[in-house]
Amino acid sequence: MCGIVAYVGPKDAAPILLEGLQRLEYRGYDSAGVVVSNRGLKLRKVKGRVADLAKVVPVRFKGNLGIGHTRWATHGVPSDENAHPHLSADQRIAVVHNGIIENAGELRAKLVADGVAFASETDTEVLAHLIARAADENDTLEEAVRKTLKLVVGTYGIAVIDAERPGEVVVARNGSPIVLGIGEKEMFAASDVAALVRYTRQVVHLEDGELAVLKADGFHTFASDARETAKEPLTVDWDAGHYDTGGYEHYLLKEISEQPETITRTMSGRLDERFHVAHLGGLNMDARETRSFRRVKIIGCGSAYYSGQIGAQLIEELARIPADAEPASEFRYRNPVVDPNTLYVAISQSGETYDTLAAVQELKRKGGRVIGIVNAVGSAIAREVDGGIYLHAGPEVSVASTKAFTSTSLAFALLALHLGRVRDLSPADGRRVVDGLRRLPGQIEEILAQGDKIAELAQKYAKHPGMMFVGRVRGYPVAREGAQKLKEISYVHAEAYPASELKHGPLALIGPDMPTVAIVPDDELLDKNLTTLGEIRARGGQVLMVGHREPAAKLADDVIVIPKNEIELDPILLTIPLQLLAYHAAVALGRDVDKPRNLAKSVTVE
Repeated sequence: MCGIVAYVGPKDAAPILLEGLQRLEYRGYDSAGVVVSNRGLKLRKVKGRVADLAKVVPVRFKGNLGIGHTRWATHGVPSDENAHPHLSADQRIAVVHNGIIENAGELRAKLVADGVAFASETDTEVLAHLIARAADENDTLEEAVRKTLKLVVGTYGIAVIDAERPGEVVVARNGSPIVLGIGEKEMFAASDVAALVRYTRQVVHLEDGELAVLKADGFHTFASDARETAKEPLTVDWDAGHYDTGGYEHYLLKEISEQPETITRTMSGRLDERFHVAHLGGLNMDARETRSFRRVKIIGCGSAYYSGQIGAQLIEELARIPADAEPASEFRYRNPVVDPNTLYVAISQSGETYDTLAAVQELKRKGGRVIGIVNAVGSAIAREVDGGIYLHAGPEVSVASTKAFTSTSLAFALLALHLGRVRDLSPADGRRVVDGLRRLPGQIEEILAQGDKIAELAQKYAKHPGMMFVGRVRGYPVAREGAQKLKEISYVHAEAYPASELKHGPLALIGPDMPTVAIVPDDELLDKNLTTLGEIRARGGQVLMVGHREPAAKLADDVIVIPKNEIELDPILLTIPLQLLAYHAAVALGRDVDKPRNLAKSVTVE
């Protein structure tokens, strides 16, 4: 992985490919490259950023067809040689690839035994050599690609061009997204609509096991057995302006600042003031079916998993249905018992997270009822599930999730309200929750207004080699997400624990060089949380408290006070100052905030 762009049409391909790759930089990568076809293949690729690639692409790098790629290393270290595209030995075939070829070692060994010399350490180069061999035996590039993919075990999103067929691009998908863009007498393909929206908003999503041939005047899609498939274009709601920084220094700060608007969009049209309920027609479930579920199981990865923990708490409190969250990568491998009375909820901002998608497919195979909470319309998980909730948060460009996390947590509040009002949540409690949801955007604005104060605190605490995050019950998933944000963009080591667990081991780490961020809402556990702060202070630990009021005693070195909402909804607000803390800590330490090292935005490999 990480980013693919392809073009065929009347225009010069190279500027389109480079611009598309720039749009995909947010996904995380270590090298980049492009190849165009014009009386042979012309290739440029480098270790480094797309800007570095642009410097080595000559002015006369002409061709009306080409493919480009940004790579996130899986096989071989980041280097010029391991960067994509990869060419066959005869320079006829060029391939870009997202995913992992699991039997690449076996295939490579056979090719080496046949005398093929490899130029890289990648699994992708195997595809280039195999397709070139098949192309010598077949009349069409699509047949050569289809024949080669039958030999492959693993995941892939690929784009292939043939120097001897300069008018077409072949793309294929299995577990890694490929989106076609339909232009005016030109065609595009990419791994993400971000690379397409400047040129077209008419897109087609390939399904797993599907291939497509792109020519300037159109496209056709087909399955791995050559059977033609029918595809209907979708219109993308986002445009190129959604991918600009909008005057902010970083995408991450822009996306944190957008949250009053994004959660308003998530709620829009979904709150019923008359019956104090959430309307979620996309679930595709009537009241009788909704009442039949006896448990809710939530699956996701990373921040999506932590928002699932917040969601499980909301569902248990408001709907009184047992609920829990689990990492999708663990769930899919432990041979889970799939219960017909359990509602399964899959979370993914991109809708393409491979572990979550694979878990959904396993659940569907076993007859489970699965709904999705996703941001990207038309994504793989959105197409796979039985129903769900779109976040409508707009594209999230920075690798670290902020507005999508908040909108996901809000979507769980809507789901919990919906489930609760179908069951035993009273109209009065329904009204209380609806009123609380209405207050959230304004309260987030109040927290954002404290940005300068939080920036000063971030500079103070970022100098430490590590930090502890603690919270109880509703505060624990907030602490986990806060630690995740800090470690992924500032590279400061951070751990999160239930506050009550500190004395069962982690308290040994507490001291002057290990400050603690404590999540202390004004709820029924306030006194117990304050006792924990006393334990930390007694051992010389610094405390940064995030809560609803200053503690009566001197139990914290610093306090971030936020507005109070309903107890069940407070975790949504408590996450906002932790996002700002992580952002400003990363800036203070000079980190590449939007593109943290070793990470990718959409994880489409295991």
